[in-house]
Amino acid sequence: MAISISATGFKGGLGSCFHSVAGEQYGMLAKSVPKHVGAGKGVRAQPMMKNVNEGKGLFAPVVVVTRQIVGKKRFNQLRGKAIALHSQVINEFCKSIGADTKQKQGLIRLAKKNGERLGFLA
Repeated sequence: MAISISATGFKGGLGSCFHSVAGEQYGMLAKSVPKHVGAGKGVRAQPMMKNVNEGKGLFAPVVVVTRQIVGKKRFNQLRGKAIALHSQVINEFCKSIGADTKQKQGLIRLAKKNGERLGFLA
């Protein structure tokens, strides 16, 4: 059940109601208000791929100084090799205890969280 309300239901219409209150200014006000207002698209900030714990953690100062000494490109290569070696250790550990793929993924996520907290990913 839909209900519609019309502005002409007032005595003399909605315009005369405002006209009697605001006098001559109603006409100028009505002309200054746009008839259609577009919603437009909101501006969204670009997501930043940044570590929330950057600069925090026990090993963060060592990581930052090492990055500055060896350079960002070489540092990222070394970090990639270290992460790959660590993943291999986790894979071998999971094989030795008979853990399935889901448990292995959980261990890798846990290692990443611990690395962030300790400052290795600063």
